This record gives sequence, C-alpha cells and structure tokens, in this order.
Amino acid sequence: MSGRPGRSRGGGSPRSSRRGVRSRLEVRSAASQVLLLQIVVAVLLITAAVVALAFQTRRDSEGDARNRCLAVAEGFADAPGTAGALRSADPATALRASTIAAQRGSGVDFIAVMAPNGTRYADTDPALIGLRAEGVGRAAAGESFTEIFKGAPNDAARAVVPVTDARGTVVGLVAAGVTVDNVGDAVDRHLPILLASGAAALALATGSAVIVSRRLRRQTHGLGPTEMTRMYEHHDAVLHAVREGVLIVGDDGRLTLANDEARRLLELPPGAEGQLITDLGLDDSVAGLLVSGRTVTDEVHLAGDRLLAVNTRPTAPYGGLPGTAATLRDTTELRALSGAAEVARERLKLLYEAGVRIGTTLDVVRTAEELAEVAVPGFADFATVELLDPVLRGEEPNGAHTEMRRAAVSGGGADRPFQPVGDLIRFVVPTTPMAAALAGGHAVLEADLAGARGWRSQDPEGADRALAFGIRSLVSVPLQARGVVLGMANFWRAAPTGRFGEEDLAFAEELAARAAVAIDNARRFTREHAMAVTLQRSLLPRSLPEQDALDVAYRYLPAQAGVGGDWFDVIPLPGARVALVVGDVVGHGLHAAATMGRLRTAVHNFSALDLSPDELLGHLDELVSRIDEEEGDDDGDGISGATCLYAIYDPVSGVCAMATAGHFAPALVRPDGTVEILDVPVFPPLGLHGLPFETAEVRLPEGSRLVLYTDGLIEHRDRDIDTGLRLLRQTLADPANPSPEETCQAVFGAMLPAHRRDDIALLVARTHLLDRDRVADWDVPSDPAAVGPVRAACGRQLETWGLGDIGFTTELMLSELITNAIRYGSEPIHVRLMYERGLICEVSDGSSTAPHLRRAATTDEGGRGLFLVSQFAGRWGTRYTATGKVMWVEQPLTDGPRPVPEPDLDDLSWLPGEPL
Repeated sequence: MSGRPGRSRGGGSPRSSRRGVRSRLEVRSAASQVLLLQIVVAVLLITAAVVALAFQTRRDSEGDARNRCLAVAEGFADAPGTAGALRSADPATALRASTIAAQRGSGVDFIAVMAPNGTRYADTDPALIGLRAEGVGRAAAGESFTEIFKGAPNDAARAVVPVTDARGTVVGLVAAGVTVDNVGDAVDRHLPILLASGAAALALATGSAVIVSRRLRRQTHGLGPTEMTRMYEHHDAVLHAVREGVLIVGDDGRLTLANDEARRLLELPPGAEGQLITDLGLDDSVAGLLVSGRTVTDEVHLAGDRLLAVNTRPTAPYGGLPGTAATLRDTTELRALSGAAEVARERLKLLYEAGVRIGTTLDVVRTAEELAEVAVPGFADFATVELLDPVLRGEEPNGAHTEMRRAAVSGGGADRPFQPVGDLIRFVVPTTPMAAALAGGHAVLEADLAGARGWRSQDPEGADRALAFGIRSLVSVPLQARGVVLGMANFWRAAPTGRFGEEDLAFAEELAARAAVAIDNARRFTREHAMAVTLQRSLLPRSLPEQDALDVAYRYLPAQAGVGGDWFDVIPLPGARVALVVGDVVGHGLHAAATMGRLRTAVHNFSALDLSPDELLGHLDELVSRIDEEEGDDDGDGISGATCLYAIYDPVSGVCAMATAGHFAPALVRPDGTVEILDVPVFPPLGLHGLPFETAEVRLPEGSRLVLYTDGLIEHRDRDIDTGLRLLRQTLADPANPSPEETCQAVFGAMLPAHRRDDIALLVARTHLLDRDRVADWDVPSDPAAVGPVRAACGRQLETWGLGDIGFTTELMLSELITNAIRYGSEPIHVRLMYERGLICEVSDGSSTAPHLRRAATTDEGGRGLFLVSQFAGRWGTRYTATGKVMWVEQPLTDGPRPVPEPDLDDLSWLPGEPL
C-alpha cells in the first residue's frame, strides 16, 4: 500500500473542479468579452445614477418641506391679529382656533405659537402647550430660519419666524414644520419610479449591448483576441505573398492598401498609401478606372509595357468602408489569345442579336433594313442590301442576277457615298467582288479597295467617291435560300477601322444565311398576302349600282396582318327598293376570302328571288351548314361561322325591313342628330342551325342615315364592345347632318384602331322618299270589263308625268298583267305606277300562283301575254307578299344606263397615315 492519499471513484480532485468552473466562466470570443464589459459598466452606471437620484430626491423633498414650512410660518406671523393676540391677556385662548385652522389649511404637520422665550401659547398638539421649545433663540433675536430639527417631540423640518409689533419688537414666535417621517414618505413614493427607470435603462443598455455584440460576433466570426491576431498575421502574409496585385482605394480616391505585387505591376513609389490615385503617376485608363467606382471583370488595360486584366468590386456590400477593391493580373502573354477570344465572343453575340432582330416583321424591305442595322457598327461601318425585283414583289426569283434593287443602306449620314434606296444596281462586270460572289455562291473579300481594279471598273466615279470618303475594305455575300439567289449584301469598312480579313468571311456568310431565310419567309408571306388580297378585292363590289332610294358611301379596310372575310353590298330590288348587306366570315386568309365570295354570290342570287330578310337568311344559313359539312374534318375544323345583316328599304313607304344572324344591329341617325342602335331580334350566326329568323320593320324619316358596320370597327384588343358602341354613337351624333361620305370619314377618323387585327367594313346610307306625286294606284274589280277603264286612267297619268311616248307599250303590258290577275288570280287586285329612275308598273292580287313564260304553239289561243311583256319591258318578274304576289315590270327612260364612277378599293388616300 502506498502512503499517498487515493482518489475517490466518484469524482476528480478539487483542482480539476476549479479548472472546470474557471473554463465555464471564461469568455473566449471578443464579442462576448465586449458584451460582458458593457453590461458591467451599464450596471455600475445605472446603480450610481439611481442612488444619486434617490439622494437628490430626498434633498429636494427636504428643501420643499423647509420652504413650505417657512411660507406657512411667515404667513401666520404676518396674519392680521396674530401680534394683537400675543399681547392679549390670554394668548393661548386667542390663538388656539386660528392655529388649528391654519395647520389644516396649509398641510403642514404642526404649527406652534410661542412667547419670545420659547414657551408655547398654542400648538396643534395640545399636550405641548405650555412647554418650552428648544433652539428658537435665533428667532427671538428677530431672525427667521429653517432647519432639520432633531429632538422632542419628534424630528422634523421646521421654520421659526418672529412676530413683531409696529415698533419692531419681537412679541412672539411662530413655528411650522413637517415631520421627517412624512418627508421620507415622499422619497419612498418616488423610489419605485426611480427603480423602474433604472431597470428600463439597464434593459435598454443590455439590449443594445447584445445587438452590438451580435454584429461584432458576425464581423469577427466569434473569434477571440488570440485567433484574431493570428488571422491578421495570416492575412498579411497571404496578401503580400500572392502573385496577383491587390489594391484598396477609399471613397475619397486615396490609396488605402497595396500589396507587393501591385506595387511591382504599377511601379508605385514608396509611401503610396494615403496618396490620391491620380497623383501616383499611373496610366490614365487605370487611374480613371480605380477612382470611377465601376464594377468590371477582366477589363484589360495597358500599364507601361504590361497588359493588365483588372477586376474591381465595391467594398461596402462586403462589410468594408465605401471604396473599391481591385485585383491586377499580368496578361501580357495572353494578349493575342484573349483578343481573338473577345472577337469570337462579340461575333457570337452579334449572331444572337441577328437571330432576334432580323425577321421581326413579314415585310421584305423591313427585313433587309434589319440586316443592315444589325451589321452596323458591330461588324461593318456601312452595309448595303440589294434584292431582286421579283423578291420585292413577293414572286419567285428567276432569270439573271445582274440587276437588283437597293433595299437598305445603313451607317454614316446623308453624305455617304452610296446610291440611295430604290436605285437599280447592276453587276455586269464579272471581275467585281459582287459578280464573283454571285457566280461562286459564297462570300468574296476585297481587303484593299484602293488597289481593286475590278471593283473600280464597274463604276469608276462611284469608286472614287467611296475612296475619298475613306472606304477601305469590302465583303460581298449573296443572299441565298433554298439554293436560290434572292439578293446581295455588301459590308464596308472605312478608316480608321481595320480592314476585313479572311476570318471575317465565315461570319459574313452566317449572317447573310440567317437573313436570307427571313427574307424568303417574308417574300412568301408577301406573295400569299397579295394573292389573298387580290382574291378578296375581286370578290368585293367594284361599283355601286344606280338607284335613287339611298345616298350610299362606304369604307373597307383589310386587316394589316392578313385578309379576312368581311363584305358589304348594295343591291337594287324591284319596286324602287334597295337591299343593304353587311357580313363577316370568321377567320382570315384565303379560305375566309373564298367563303365570303360564295356567301356574297348566294345573297345576290337569293335577292333575285325577292325574298324577305328572314327567308333570305334562312336559305343562307342552310348554305353555310352545307359548306361546313362539305369542308369539315373529323376534328370539326370546317365550321367557319359567319354573321350577316340584311335590310330592305322601300322609298315609297319609308319602311326598312331587316333581319340579322349574329351581326351587330345598325345605328340610325335621325335628321336632328339623335342616334339609336335599332332593336333588331338577335339570332345565332349562320351555320348553327338556329330557330327561324325574324324580320323587324322600322319606319325611317326622310334624310335619316342608316349605319351598317362589322365588328372590326368597334371591337379590338384595347377596346371592348360597349366602349366601341358608345364611341360610335358619340361620333354619329352630329346635328349638322353631314353627308354619308363625311360620316364615313368622321367615323374612321375617330374609331380606326392603330393596328387592324380584323377587316373593317362600314356602309352609310341616307334615305329618300319617293314623291307622292310620282305614285299612282287603282283598285281593280275582278271583271274583264274593268281592264279598259284602268288602262285609260294609266294612260292619262302617263300624260301627266310627260311619259306619253311610252304610253302605248305601258298600256299593252298593263292589260296583259291585269287580265292574267283577273283570269288566274284572286281579289283584291291592285295596280300601282311609280315614276322613279324609270317607270315601274305593279299588278298585285291575292293568289300565290305565279305565271310562267312559255313559247306558245301556233294553234294556242293564249300564252303570248308574258312573251309580249318580256319583249317590251326592260325587266320584269314576280315577288311574293304575305297576302299574295306582285307582278312588276320596269321600263328605262333613257337609251342606256348613266355612267357611274367605279370606286377604287385600293385607293386609301382618305386614310390618315396610308400611302397615297
């Protein structure tokens, strides 16, 4: 057994326990040390402040008590009757009541009235009356004083004031006081506030210390002083050991730090830290970058004979003071390689821009302009683009390539030495770079134009102007797509830009190839668009028919992105009536235009049958359904859909009958300028197999304007239907009652959208009424004997109208028609003559059986009446009414139709912003 004391199994030695406690109490990080120090300082300062405030509060309370006691004592001593009561025979009795009242009113703890020797005459404590007060000698000598009195009957803050008579003799003393216990109570009342304020201040100081400690911990990463010292030493060693220059420039432009490599690369003088960067003799580009505050990455600058790659970053976002941190790397040996890489990067960027910027529209000329704009100034100083004339027209290029039309020029100003856009450019000399490029199908380089005789031989004067302007180098590239030449692109460089080299040919061909595809796409679109527009124009009315019932004006504009299926029509009907039609086929392109032509032809054919609007739309609905069935596929894409509004105006009655299939109701502008959207029964579009259509009739005052339109006028991307209709009503509401042509101009001027996504058709018709003096009618009895008198009356009416020269033929046709009505029809039988543009004769009866023209045999006794009518009448026919039928004939009053100017749908001179 050893004589040393053994260790217990239950724990370690007392020394190890002390080390464990000390390690737990030890604060390692600088942030924790700062936090602990701040809390200790805050506790000491706040404790001292609370103690000082407590003493100050007590002192202030005692002073306040003294002042209050002195004021009460002086007030009682100076009160009227106090001196007299003291000289009375029984001062105690005289002063008892007033003493008690004064004590209660003043709020002091006691008031005593004494003789000059201190004997109490009156006191708020009756037990003290007659006893002598201590320490009042100064007051007996005529001096007022205050003190903290310690003695019987209790410690107090008191004031003793002498009472003098008129001669100034002291006749008594007045003492007022507040016990020390009450003064302490005032201090105690303030003590919770002081303690709460101290606690709040301690909490605030602790919170701010915690915030500061956390920020410091983040900045020091929880390191202690030893670790921070070691980190600084490592940082300093690494900073000066790396082979890359490091600079820190302050926000004021002064050098804050520079490592050894930076000093070597920039050849900085000793003691450069603290000096302005501009005073260190650096190259202007390097000094300007360091003080500019710009952020750059591997920006190359020349410093003496070295090529430096400079990176700069601001220091503020990373926790440092405002300034710039820069690194410098010597890249002199990589100069050539980096230059080539930079050029390649710029070329790739330019090709990317070409893919984005070329072909943004489907316009051939604009695509050529985009090619020229992309090439300048990134690749060339000037660029010219020439295209074959068929390509500009959208046609397939064919024939020789020796003549092209200049489509675009980019670069320089108005004085550039190139032929302007629109000029014809010829490549007839085979030695020119342009002709060689077209012949070989690849790019051709002319590095030095001053010595290029082949280039000068094409146009010597133009070559001299170009050389005088400074043009030095050229790359010519054919524009080819699908193996077909579309045009030529020429890229030019002028001094002081470097000449083109062999490495530029591949880029020029790639750029031209991308542009050629876009130009070919635009050419194809131009061709298809022209075909669709031509088809559409051919299907729309080219002239307005002769009629006197309506003054008609119209506007039609196709969509800017393609043709659509909108159409309009003005169709004369028998009886001086006129049909107005507006329709819209859903969709765009050739299919919509072709469908529109079929529907327009069908409306003309159905109108020849003189059907009512609802019947006509019913037949049109069946036609559209049949078209959909014939052209549709399994996916149902054949449903085209169409809307139509059909209206018939009768100038005799002034009634307009109309029906609509999914189309907007027309607007009516009355002569006084009031506008209303007519209430027409709404039915589904054509082809949806809806219910039977319904006709609405409206009586129109003479001089009214009926406005028919398609949805492209009132509805587009930036305007809903309600807004469009409201704007239409506001535009039409003009009390000046303008003409239909002026109305069209006003509507298009106010409502035409900036970009037309749909066709727009507008039809404006001003109504006229046929003069009642030009209408005559008679009822005819169902008796063959009545034919003669009616025929004679008609002859007299023709004489009145001055139409006696056609009286015989008119009476002959009327006789046949009336005889047919009496023989084959039923009552009532009615005859009406109308003198309009021509003479119109109508015979109506109650039968729906229509006569038919036929060729009578030589042995037939009848069947020749309608043949005579057909020979004498200009036009004749039958129309059905709700009560029967009407047989009508028209006779022209002139030798031929009056010439009517043919409207030009391609003339857009009335449209603002359109080419004249």
